[in-house]
Amino acid sequence: MYHLGQDLPGNDVDDIEDLISADDVKPRERYENKKNVTVRAKRRAQIRPETEEAKEDKPKPTIHESVIPGTQKVFVKTWGCAHNNSDSEYMAGQLAAYGYKLSGKEEADLWLLNSCTVKNPSEDTFRNEIESGMRNGKHVVVAGCVPQGAPKSDYLSGLSVIGVQQIDRVVEVVEETLKGHSVQLLQNKKKVHGRRVAGAPLSLPKVRKNPLIEIISINSGCLNQCTYCKTKHARGDLASYPPEEVVERARQSFAEGCCEIWLTSEDTGAYGRDIGSSLPELLWQLVEVIPEHCMLRVGMTNPPYILEHLEEVAKVLQHPRVYAFLHVPVQSGSDSVLGEMKREYCRQEFEHVVDFLRERVPGVTIATDIICGFPTETEADFEETMTLCAKYRFPSLFINQFFPRPGTPAAKMERIPANLVKKRTKRLTDLFYTYEPYADRVGEIYTVLVTEVSHDKLHYVGHNKSYEQVLLPMRENLLGTRVHVRITSVSKFSMVGEILDDERDWTRCANKQEEAAPTATVVQTQARSRDQLIQRYVGIALVVGSIAFLVQLLMRFL
Repeated sequence: MYHLGQDLPGNDVDDIEDLISADDVKPRERYENKKNVTVRAKRRAQIRPETEEAKEDKPKPTIHESVIPGTQKVFVKTWGCAHNNSDSEYMAGQLAAYGYKLSGKEEADLWLLNSCTVKNPSEDTFRNEIESGMRNGKHVVVAGCVPQGAPKSDYLSGLSVIGVQQIDRVVEVVEETLKGHSVQLLQNKKKVHGRRVAGAPLSLPKVRKNPLIEIISINSGCLNQCTYCKTKHARGDLASYPPEEVVERARQSFAEGCCEIWLTSEDTGAYGRDIGSSLPELLWQLVEVIPEHCMLRVGMTNPPYILEHLEEVAKVLQHPRVYAFLHVPVQSGSDSVLGEMKREYCRQEFEHVVDFLRERVPGVTIATDIICGFPTETEADFEETMTLCAKYRFPSLFINQFFPRPGTPAAKMERIPANLVKKRTKRLTDLFYTYEPYADRVGEIYTVLVTEVSHDKLHYVGHNKSYEQVLLPMRENLLGTRVHVRITSVSKFSMVGEILDDERDWTRCANKQEEAAPTATVVQTQARSRDQLIQRYVGIALVVGSIAFLVQLLMRFL
């Protein structure tokens, strides 16, 4: 198993389930000096067709008649959610296992770009990165939800494409692309026993963004038909992995040194409905294999399918090795708007989910999402959203402006003026900044699992049982441990703590110390296998060259 270093260029991933960083530019700051300025829609610059002369000036990618593993470098970049992140880790893992070297964008021969189709800005950045790669003479392979959902887009013409269910074939796509060929693999996996397969096997090798965290996709697609969502076009209907495959992947990850697992999908609450299972059934099986001092985080779930499992989910979230955290997007506080979105629940049902979990699960953190300016949203509708957010004061509130995605029903609806959408976004943002969720925490003592580095690279990040961020000093050997901390200061998005334990009292995942040596051995063994493979290729090339030389000599004498 290979691990991708945290500082590898191009390793940034936008995870919609991540908590907001304290170092991010705050929306309030963007508007500080603009209270009397009318917000207007930004006019896009006209895109002009590229001239033939400009095309000729571009450097051309090197065409390789044959590809020997280990001689080309690949740059991997990802946009979007944890599911996309996991897909990229799998693709990087297969490329590394085959012998390709993962590198930064400048020295790479090929760029592998894994896209997100949720918002227009993500797709715009993705398109710009494709153009940048081609301008710099790089081979480009695209993957993810954008090419899967809109494969006929003009800017994807002639590019190699890996569909969301074809990530296990990344090596052959990269190999053919380096030879100058264009390969497009967009078809779904074949059905097994009449059921659609969720995707590539979970047992594939990985290069993890963070070697301490394993992201497991438990299902692909969903059962909803939200009118604004483009992801459905790419991921399709619900297809769940069998519980035993997910559990085995968790076992494998802990044995390789991971101490935290994130379950991800387009809707974890719907898991198992297509295979006669359920999310609680899976969670209880996973709890059995989580080693002491390790943790499990349950990913995003929509309200409709979690409602019937609330009792069991609440019990699981109380387990000491499961974070008391759940991301439940509401999108609007208005039943009218929820109906237009086809969200399949009402405000009262969402409130029941929040009230139930807050009553049954001590210290539970509920994160949610809001879309501001959905078509048909009136001022009264938006006020209902404001009252909902004011009532629950969510510590993690993801505020998004509506973006019409091509091919979705919402894109055909009459849009609200852009300046009104921005004003509503600002009002909700201002409300969010009126409360401090951690204001009374100074002096509190928590046990935290330390697994990450902060965005500013100045702190390690630990999470307590409620999955609240605690920033800690960057002490040697601290990553991957559980420690007791006292909170010394707080901000809007996190707390700062001091470590109370001596280093000898820091605890690690029960499996990590036992498996650290075997994991290193696996890496060395795979590296030796790769070197042997390269030597074999070189040997074959020398033999073929020698035979060709002898044949030419014989032909001259004959």
